[in-house]
Amino acid sequence: MNLRSNRLVKRFTGAFVDLLPIVGVILFFQLLVLRQPFPEVMDLLLGTIFVVAGLAFFIEGLEMSLFPIGENMAHDFARKGSLFWLLCFAFGLGFGTTVAEPTLIAVAEEAARVAASGGLIAPGPESLDDYAQGLRFAVALSVGVAIFVGVLRILLNWSLPLLIIGGYCVIGVMTLFAPAEIIGIAYDSGGVTTSTVTVPLVTALGIGLASSIKGRDPMVDGFGLIAFASLFPIMFVMGYGMLLH
Repeated sequence: MNLRSNRLVKRFTGAFVDLLPIVGVILFFQLLVLRQPFPEVMDLLLGTIFVVAGLAFFIEGLEMSLFPIGENMAHDFARKGSLFWLLCFAFGLGFGTTVAEPTLIAVAEEAARVAASGGLIAPGPESLDDYAQGLRFAVALSVGVAIFVGVLRILLNWSLPLLIIGGYCVIGVMTLFAPAEIIGIAYDSGGVTTSTVTVPLVTALGIGLASSIKGRDPMVDGFGLIAFASLFPIMFVMGYGMLLH
């Protein structure tokens, strides 16, 4: 088989090309601005190879499994015609993928450490764990509700701009009353939920569902679920902060 036509080789090549701008920026500032040599060059090269391989395998895995799974399940639920189970699946998918999101776990743990150092919670491991778990599950619950609402939007043909604008108006009002210590975490939580695990499955769900419903355009109606997954965590975490403080 010609290597140029090999799918995996193309995937590795694409991942390497995608990383070149990042590598170029680092080289420019390290060598020309800071004028410092790179420490442990071999480790850096090995790490770069691992990153390229990880990106290549990750993208290939998305196309082989996560996207088809999400789309197929959406088609199956649409054919089954059970609104109850479809909405349960939407909530469970949003909640489950967010709980498993590595970036959310890391951010929740860091937020707990900062809260302890700022005197907001006790510095003991139990308090740290409770704070991190509470934040993590508040975000996961919010994404579950977000995907639930997003699926209803597709089914009932609600206006996406009106829902998003209305949601951010609510966030603006909540920001005025939320504790200052939680506002930054709340806004960041909207970003960490849209990462490696959540985005592929949720996007596939929306596209598959819109493709299965007569009168829906996958391009117009299939996207937008990720916007809800970014919006609702901000509201829920600020609400969580209000209750906590």
